[in-house]
Amino acid sequence: MKIPRRIEPVSRPQAREYPVLAVTGPRPSGKTTLVRTVFSEKPYVSLEDLDERAFAREDPRGFLDRYPDGAILDEVQNSPDLFSYLQTRVDQEDRMGLFALTGSQQFGLLSGVSQSLAGRVALLTLLPLSLSEILGGNLDPGPIGPFLHRGLYPPVLSRGADPSSWYGNYVRTYIERDVRQMINIRDLSSFYRFVRICAGRTGQLVNLSSLANDCGLSHNTIRAWLSVLEASGLLFFLSPHHQNFNKRLLKTPKLFFTDTGLVSWLLGIESPGQIVTHPLFGALFETFVVGEFLKGRLNRGQEPRLSFWQDRTGHEVDLLLEREGNLLPMEIKAGQTVSPDFYRGLDFFATLTGLGEKGRNRGWVVYGGDLPREKGPWRVIPWRHLEETGEV
Repeated sequence: MKIPRRIEPVSRPQAREYPVLAVTGPRPSGKTTLVRTVFSEKPYVSLEDLDERAFAREDPRGFLDRYPDGAILDEVQNSPDLFSYLQTRVDQEDRMGLFALTGSQQFGLLSGVSQSLAGRVALLTLLPLSLSEILGGNLDPGPIGPFLHRGLYPPVLSRGADPSSWYGNYVRTYIERDVRQMINIRDLSSFYRFVRICAGRTGQLVNLSSLANDCGLSHNTIRAWLSVLEASGLLFFLSPHHQNFNKRLLKTPKLFFTDTGLVSWLLGIESPGQIVTHPLFGALFETFVVGEFLKGRLNRGQEPRLSFWQDRTGHEVDLLLEREGNLLPMEIKAGQTVSPDFYRGLDFFATLTGLGEKGRNRGWVVYGGDLPREKGPWRVIPWRHLEETGEV
């Protein structure tokens, strides 16, 4: 079962405007399927294959000479020296859409691109499937509990794989394959514990001291390991809004995982029924919603430009989106019944910034229920209807 990806219409014109198209993102978010669809006429070679990797490293010119009309080079970060030879090749050929590159490690791919292919490459990021892609593929996401538990990685959905088994194998394979290629981890059990503790902090402010204490690790190690998870597309950081509406703003980013199915497995949630009663249900729901807006921007080839707002007295807005120079605030509530508490952060923010004076429908509440409604300048949107914001 193939689900159309929202990023495909963006990638096709990019392939016509640049000699190289590079797609990064976590394993397996669908990068290979995407580039093989867009570049269907190109030969495909995976640099995960040890023979191909050895050939590319030992004789890069001979390797590229096999593909006079270009090719798809999968997991190209495995042969870092190849980037310089690609630069020479695309400069000589002066043809658009010559090569497509994919990489699951942003460190390797972005380093090679910035050093050798700057100005010659269109760079896109592909995360796991979005809710809008699920609905566009005529799939029913089902109730919120099973939906969050299953997550949105393509193999889980397309193969009907058991989430617990699939995510367990995924984490073990990821650590053995990718993490050890990026950093030297001697104690895998410590890294496993670190990842699980991070999963328990999804949707929360990053606290390096607390993480270091809970993991028994140094601040430098925590920073390095967080960078590895971010570079592999497993988590991202949501920055606090920079505009100083008052002097009591928090300046610490929030940590979010890019998939709730992975978080559920890391938290030891074994069945969908456990999700809605779990202490972190609200954080999982927020992780899903924030991730949808991140995917929406990335799938359009745009910079995310997402943030949150929080002051030191407890007032906060879960998500701020920038659209044409305007700030659009959003509250995210997992509850299925709309209550006055849903609007408090938005009302305070509107008073502070004057946002409420600029007209109706200037912000949203996304909640775990099913019925849309409006209250003053705010639209209340059920989680299944995120497309109504025009941002996913």
